Amino acid sequence: MDLTQRIEAIEERNRKVEADKAWETSLMRRFLVAILTYGVITSFFFVAHLPNPFVNAIVPTLGFLLSTLTVSSVKRWWLKKK
Repeated sequence: MDLTQRIEAIEERNRKVEADKAWETSLMRRFLVAILTYGVITSFFFVAHLPNPFVNAIVPTLGFLLSTLTVSSVKRWWLKKK
């Protein structure tokens, strides 16, 4: 593999990494995670015959969503301290 091919391979990998990073930080992904989490928790509450599954599923969904939103902030803080 010559130098030009190696550079092209690195650039292609970088494009993939940048696309993955964009997806990981996108609002669409966060919204999708929240909807899927809410659906799974609501389904579980129905199966477990718990009261008000639609309302009660909001709290764990918000907790999960909040934890995923704050991870990047905590990571930045941790990297600065390190």
